[in-house]
Amino acid sequence: MKKVKFYSVLGICLGAFILFLATCTKMVDNSEIGIKFKKFSLTDQGELVANQVSGLTFFNPITTRVFTYPVFIQRVNYDPFTVTTKDAATFTMDPMMAYQLDRTKAAYVFNKYRQSLREIEMGYIRTCIYDAYRISANNYTSDELMANRAKFEQEVRSMLERSLNEEGFKVQEFTSQITPPQSLSAAIEAKNQAIQEALKAENLVKQAEANAQIAIAKAKGEAEATRVKADAEAYYNRTISASLSPFIIQEDWIEKWNGQLPQVTSGQGGMMINLPSIGK
Repeated sequence: MKKVKFYSVLGICLGAFILFLATCTKMVDNSEIGIKFKKFSLTDQGELVANQVSGLTFFNPITTRVFTYPVFIQRVNYDPFTVTTKDAATFTMDPMMAYQLDRTKAAYVFNKYRQSLREIEMGYIRTCIYDAYRISANNYTSDELMANRAKFEQEVRSMLERSLNEEGFKVQEFTSQITPPQSLSAAIEAKNQAIQEALKAENLVKQAEANAQIAIAKAKGEAEATRVKADAEAYYNRTISASLSPFIIQEDWIEKWNGQLPQVTSGQGGMMINLPSIGK
């Protein structure tokens, strides 16, 4: 009976000790940074006395608390913003940002905001993004913004880096999907369509000119070929004519004669034939 009581008391003590350890210790791993602070202690400036901790940390749960921040890269897809350019056109901005908490400023961030990173993302950081969009957009007309989107986004990012880096947030990536107002989109589409039609007409003209040049070149080639052929035939005829003599012509006529005399009757009933004189 005594042994049962002993083991019961021992079990209760062991359980109490484990519970005490669970409430008095916190393991802060390498992916986060711990902020250990006293709940009821403030400096003269109203700030908490806080220290950064890591690994296995012991604390008094009644007077002390350990808060942790992740220090790996955080990615946030924000809901779209609407901003106005200086000619009163409304653009929609759909931002995505990747950032990382600076380990060395974790205590400063907690002292100033007393919030989790998710709450800071939806509060302070979101406001910084909106202000950067708004201030930058006021420097552009709608046409200028559409023509200089890369420059506009770089200006927004530069403003964010200046404001967020000072607060302990390192901007790693920042991209925007910029959507112009519907009227401007329709105008841009019509302009692009007109450009495409003009290019198509220009290409047709160039094609027609090329076909005409081909036809002209072909006609010139055919005419030149005809002239060369005519010159060759003329040259041939001149050469043959120059080489023929009256004797050759008479000899050729005799060779072609079939031996029959022409059946020609004179007016007095006699036969008359004129033979070519040979040798004259």
